[in-house]
Amino acid sequence: MHSIRSKILAAALALPFALAAVPAKAASIVDTAAADPQFSIFVKMIRAAGMEETLNGKGPFTLFAPSDAAFAKWPKKEVDLFLNPAKKEHLVRLVKYHIVPGKVMSSDLSGKKTDTKTVEGTMMMIDAMSGVMVNGTKVAKADIIADNGVIHMIDKPLRPEVYRGSF
Repeated sequence: MHSIRSKILAAALALPFALAAVPAKAASIVDTAAADPQFSIFVKMIRAAGMEETLNGKGPFTLFAPSDAAFAKWPKKEVDLFLNPAKKEHLVRLVKYHIVPGKVMSSDLSGKKTDTKTVEGTMMMIDAMSGVMVNGTKVAKADIIADNGVIHMIDKPLRPEVYRGSF
């Protein structure tokens, strides 16, 4: 009886060490966003644009991700238009406009006003003098950490200048 108890105790004590040796699966920006139901529309757009592989890559990236509530501020027909496979080039541009190369934490921006180039190739203005705003859009939740970058939840989708007022 004593021998069985000792073996059970030894196994129980060894279990945490055995589990610690198994590495956790890396959570990329896409994996991190997909795990949060608030990003379901934007994750769908990332995948439809064919950007998932890029955002699962080494990075680092900063993603300004609109929440589903942010997309609710757009007319449904506009969201549907971007998701139309015939308009994929527009969707790719829209998604890339939400991505900045490098890992930009809110603490890196605090008290600054700066222009930065998006992966789409155009500039976005970040104003962190009081809170954080991206092209006038509020960062509702900052610094959602992923293994290959960071996500900042924004309260409305960003629109590349070429699309402003066109829908």
